[in-house]
Amino acid sequence: MDYQFKPLGKKCAGTGAELPPGSVCYSVLVEEAGELVRLDYSKEGWKGPPPGAFGTWQTTVPRRAEVKRAPLDPAALLTCFEQMTEEANPAQEKLRYILALLLLQKKQLRLEGSRQEGEEEYLQLAGSQGGAYEVRELQLTDDELQELQQQLTAHLMAEWGVTEESPENLAS
Repeated sequence: MDYQFKPLGKKCAGTGAELPPGSVCYSVLVEEAGELVRLDYSKEGWKGPPPGAFGTWQTTVPRRAEVKRAPLDPAALLTCFEQMTEEANPAQEKLRYILALLLLQKKQLRLEGSRQEGEEEYLQLAGSQGGAYEVRELQLTDDELQELQQQLTAHLMAEWGVTEESPENLAS
């Protein structure tokens, strides 16, 4: 015979308190209304097996699994960069610069050179699948970089449905 029991509960059957990940837990099978039911107890709530228990065991409450996020597709990042380039929105110039640097690192863009225009320097970039781009070289502070990483994450989430993955982790 196969029996199906609910997974480890989130609350202690004795105290009602949360069962924190990594803590010791006592589980027991009892009969209620003609069915076998699993009850889970914290160390503090455990007073021994209740009368009529069919089985007891001690376990550790598992830690919540971390969600692994797949790295972003470099081709999708390049498409986003190209869209920003076509729109030529001055408000997104810094985001486009950060994205260009990321794409250089991911070898989706390559540096072809640079040109000077007055006080401004422009990076001349070529796409791995063709296409030529220019991005103004920006000198950003660490605070600006952090803020831009958050903005880029928000932009990617809004435009591309990307999960909350920080651009600093996108380099992997």
